[in-house]
Amino acid sequence: MHAANPLDDPAADPFAIAAEAAAKIAELTGVAHHDLALTLGSGWARAADLIGETTHTFPATEVPGFSAPALEGHGGTLRSVALPSGKRALVIGARTHFYEGHGVRRVVHSVRTAAAAGATTMILTNGAGGIKEHWTPGTPVLISDHINLTAASPLEGATFVDLTDLYSKRLRDLAHSIDPSLDEGVYVQFRGPHYETPAEVQMAKTIGGHIVGMSTALEAIAARQAGMEVLGMSLVTNLAAGIQQTPLSHEEVLEAGRAAEPVISALLAKIVGEL
Repeated sequence: MHAANPLDDPAADPFAIAAEAAAKIAELTGVAHHDLALTLGSGWARAADLIGETTHTFPATEVPGFSAPALEGHGGTLRSVALPSGKRALVIGARTHFYEGHGVRRVVHSVRTAAAAGATTMILTNGAGGIKEHWTPGTPVLISDHINLTAASPLEGATFVDLTDLYSKRLRDLAHSIDPSLDEGVYVQFRGPHYETPAEVQMAKTIGGHIVGMSTALEAIAARQAGMEVLGMSLVTNLAAGIQQTPLSHEEVLEAGRAAEPVISALLAKIVGEL
């Protein structure tokens, strides 16, 4: 039996719990302030080893509000990394997905904790299905915007937040300066956990989407609410349903991630080095 998560109490203040979590991270690491944070999705984990020196690694479940990972291929740790620039990065290897059914507060808790820990830049990465046929598995894509099809929001009550430039043009330009070949696309977050049907992929394409997945959009909204600058990157692990002719599988996603990991992790490390 898992201990109750404080975020499951509707009367709880999610920002107060994020502040508690940030205080716990400071206690566990001895680092009072983290400058940026990275959530590393499928295929991106090796970047944590390349951006700098990891000084502390600990299970996310030691920190208030975090959940144990529900899925193979997703780690469950938090890491404090000293960057060559002298800055500190908080690397989040413990993502709670919306499809796990724990509610949006838990999905965005890592982002709110990073903000409470001092981070002003949030890098969100994922493995996703590509709609453009020339995107072969292993292609990294910058997220230029998103479409949120979860029918949910991390914002509660009459909280109005502008999302016009949610995925920072400044950070996308920085990424382009490091790799001019990087393509951009609109990420569409579905609820999951089932993969999209071919018809749903065509719907996403019709309404302006290029990448489909089950994370990131809700986290990005929470990051904007917290005043953070957001960089989003997807690894195309497969062509989306109906675009490719073979059935989709989680094993395929993991394999594409493993194959692409050295290249995309090095790219992400270069981007972080310029922040």
